[in-house]
Amino acid sequence: MNRASLLTLLACGALAGFILLPLAQAVVLSFTSTLGTPEMPAGALGFHNYVNIFQTPALRASIINSLIYVLLNVAFCLLAALPAAYALARYQFVGDRHFLILLLAFRVTPSVVLSLPIFILFSRAGLVNSPLGIALVHCVFNLPIAIWILESFIAAIPRAYDEMAFIDGHSGPSFFARFLVPAIAPGIAVAAFFCFIFSWVEVVFARILTVTGGKPITMAISALFSFQTDWGLVMAMTVFSMLPGVLMIFLIRNHIARGFVVRT
Repeated sequence: MNRASLLTLLACGALAGFILLPLAQAVVLSFTSTLGTPEMPAGALGFHNYVNIFQTPALRASIINSLIYVLLNVAFCLLAALPAAYALARYQFVGDRHFLILLLAFRVTPSVVLSLPIFILFSRAGLVNSPLGIALVHCVFNLPIAIWILESFIAAIPRAYDEMAFIDGHSGPSFFARFLVPAIAPGIAVAAFFCFIFSWVEVVFARILTVTGGKPITMAISALFSFQTDWGLVMAMTVFSMLPGVLMIFLIRNHIARGFVVRT
């Protein structure tokens, strides 16, 4: 092994250690009793923190709330993004590429800028303290990402594929359900992944739209911090919240890179 390879290996090892060390510490703390009880003294290892997650009503409810609004968000995004992405991939119009870039520009707009008008609008519509309200506002911000990803997957399919289906007598909905969706299933999985992750970890709208109820997992973790914080429980909740993302990354790891292509 030459000197350059050794330096590269050391640099990669240092970077991996820098990234993984906090995660390893969080995992270890999640199994550690930090406050201590008569049954479990401080410093003891076990699964008690994870058991406490499901024995605490507020934490259990936050998990259910997060799953509800995240799944609603993914469903809304895919239902709206699929026809929009198909139109951008198959039809040309003046400014079509600029429109796609504009969608991405809207996605990077700081959510804090729109927090006040969205709160006023949703409070008048009765959507505050509701998972549906969070799902709808997350859909607005995640929709550009879903369109961007699905457009690149649809554009990779030859137009003859569509024409043959229509020649065989299939309608638009039939073509989408029986031909297009199976053909771009990896792209749908990638789009669902990003919509899921962006919604799962979002904090700003989750905070302002859940004043007294419907709090998601991010707000439940924030509420655990107090004068005497149970760091073991905080880390257990944190590690538990990471599991869905890790699982989805593992399932679609071979298709993620294809979702970051913008045609010119």
